[in-house]
Amino acid sequence: MKRVRIEITGRVQGVGCRPFVWRVAAGLRLNGWVQNDSQGVTIEAQGDSEHIDRLVEILNDASRLPPLMQVSSIRSQPIEMLSDEIDFSIRHSESDDAAEITEVSNDTAACGDCVREMKDPQDFRYRYPFINCTNCGPRYSIIRTVPYDRANTTMAAFAMCPRCGGQYGDPADRRFHAQPVACLACGPKIWLCDPLGKTIESDGDKVIVAAARMLREGRIVAIKGIGGFHLAVDAFNEQAVQRLRQRKHHDDKPFAMMAASLEIIERYAAVDAAARSLLISPQAPIVLLDQKPNPDRPIAPSVATGTRTLGLMLCYAPLHHLLFAEAGIELLVMTSANLADEPLICKNDEALNKLSGVADAFVMHDREIFRQLDDSVMHIVDGQPSFLRRARGFVPGPILGDEPASKEILACGADLKNTFCLVKGRQFILSEHIGDLEDGLVYRHYTRSIRHLRQLFDVRPQMVACDLHPGYLSTQYARSLGIKRVIPVQHHWAHIAGALAEYRCAGQVIGLVADGTGFGTDGAIWGCECLIASLVSFQRFGHLRYYPLAGGDLAAKEAIRPLMGLLADDLCEYDWLLGRIEPDAARRKMIAEQIARGVNTVPTSSLGRVFDAVAAMLGLGTANRFETQLPMALEAAADPTCDDEYPFDLAEDTEQGWLIDLRPMLRAMAADIRGENDIRRIAAAFHNTLAAAFLALARQARQHRKLDTVALSGGVFCNRLLANRLIGLLKTDGFRVLWKQQVPVNDGGIALGQAAIAAAMVRREQR
Repeated sequence: MKRVRIEITGRVQGVGCRPFVWRVAAGLRLNGWVQNDSQGVTIEAQGDSEHIDRLVEILNDASRLPPLMQVSSIRSQPIEMLSDEIDFSIRHSESDDAAEITEVSNDTAACGDCVREMKDPQDFRYRYPFINCTNCGPRYSIIRTVPYDRANTTMAAFAMCPRCGGQYGDPADRRFHAQPVACLACGPKIWLCDPLGKTIESDGDKVIVAAARMLREGRIVAIKGIGGFHLAVDAFNEQAVQRLRQRKHHDDKPFAMMAASLEIIERYAAVDAAARSLLISPQAPIVLLDQKPNPDRPIAPSVATGTRTLGLMLCYAPLHHLLFAEAGIELLVMTSANLADEPLICKNDEALNKLSGVADAFVMHDREIFRQLDDSVMHIVDGQPSFLRRARGFVPGPILGDEPASKEILACGADLKNTFCLVKGRQFILSEHIGDLEDGLVYRHYTRSIRHLRQLFDVRPQMVACDLHPGYLSTQYARSLGIKRVIPVQHHWAHIAGALAEYRCAGQVIGLVADGTGFGTDGAIWGCECLIASLVSFQRFGHLRYYPLAGGDLAAKEAIRPLMGLLADDLCEYDWLLGRIEPDAARRKMIAEQIARGVNTVPTSSLGRVFDAVAAMLGLGTANRFETQLPMALEAAADPTCDDEYPFDLAEDTEQGWLIDLRPMLRAMAADIRGENDIRRIAAAFHNTLAAAFLALARQARQHRKLDTVALSGGVFCNRLLANRLIGLLKTDGFRVLWKQQVPVNDGGIALGQAAIAAAMVRREQR
């Protein structure tokens, strides 16, 4: 006989951990108790030593745990035996000032059991749009503070009826301590209203029927979900989709869609095993998939123009399941309900105020959303899931480090695609996607989000990391906090450090980074870099040869500007090409003079702007009306079966290191364009040339620095064609490749890298 104290950390609260432990312990005839606390779950168990060992063995077996439970660590130690216990019990939660705080569970899609009950006329939650259990439902979006108990969530406003309360209090029930548990008699309700807020329907079933009828008629319906509102229209109705674009001021950016079933998604897109697993996962993200040609019923062309991919997800909230069960509702545009680049709307009054000129009707509910959450967006790279946007379903699950940080840290992230990161103990807690901070509403959402997450995880930062760029709003915010230790981190080093943190890689690697812009240590705008980097230092080994970029922020929108910079030595020779892109000779002359005189012009190695320039050369567009519009069109135009390449130069400069020179490629491309060669072949050869140039640069780094691990990062590598080809070339050449899977390769992963560098700096100083 013995007694042990077992401490479990990880995603262990609100996921059925305590009733699971209770059932296992009771089955093993053990005495003791299980309890939530700020660090996770604590167990004291007493009984036969073999049975105690069996309990620990089961807790270590991921296949035996509840579906949403994830164990990060288990510590067990013997303690003094007690003589007055007669059974095993579940104790109330307790809170303390822990060095690490338990993981807060993420929001998850309705599980199969709940969906079946919702469809069962004999079940008392039949057609109830907020059905959930310990294996599914809202978590992070409704929690105000920890521990995760009903009183600390927005469900505190709803008193449980006897039937729900009975399930909530029964350890043998699937809904034991499922904090959002409710039913039609005691829980949240839905209603349908017009743009003025006047109720159209208040009966739940009639709300669903009326909303489905409006969608079939081509009307726009705002639907309140788990993390915020969606704007929905019939994805087959071209006029309705165009009307949504006009009202939302969302001219060209592709819309996401929601489908009733996996079978419907497979009619319109190619779904491999990795994508299928993502689509049906409890996280239910949007997945970018290649379109299938010539479906029997075509999707409205305006849903996704200028791309070969479709963004698709399955219905994940019970309300979605009810709506898609209605006749004629098969595939809906489900785009985030906001205007332009503003934050996602999650409050009823704000939805009516801002969307009354967009939506024809609103499906409302009265369960407050405390944290708005966009849908996560993923795609498949090198056969593995990869984030484009990390939000609902995955946040705030932490990335774990090898050893705890002795100081608590805030990393403020970048200004575009912002996320921020908190460090507490071994936990790197990356926020959900915030957005672009240049919008005032997004910036205010950013500062509120930092305050909330700091409070939720009880983080009191003793140091703050930020981008090296002094003009970034995130950098200015970091310096405004009054925290003495502010660590500026070079943008591209942070990109690579994010990969090192994810893979727990302590040594040096070859870092290949490609994006639109990042402030360099020499004052130039970097964007195509080869770094020799670790978490404590970096050196610039090579980069794309600098070219002049005129026009400041305009250079990220007007493709003529980077193109004229790239061709600056031969503008007269290529006037025939430049005239196709910018017919106004006076404007071309003005830009040429800017470049020649260095007025509002900076040297840059940006590869993102090269994509803009090449897309314009091929006649795919002249401006980015949304970020990466031209690069997306260039990727879509390329023939993935083509292996052609263009020439490029790679040479060592005594001052700048190894330089990639793409001028030979541009000259050859211009000749092909003048000869009216196949655009698909030219676009493919461009991608292939970049992959070959990166491989050549990595080979030089391996030869000179004796390294064979390559980390890839930067928004340019969101391009699947380039990423897949480069990863394949590197692996074939014997390199180990670190490709991010827990955070985005774009600027959404910058904050993790900043935090990892700051934490490593603290460890190094202590040693």
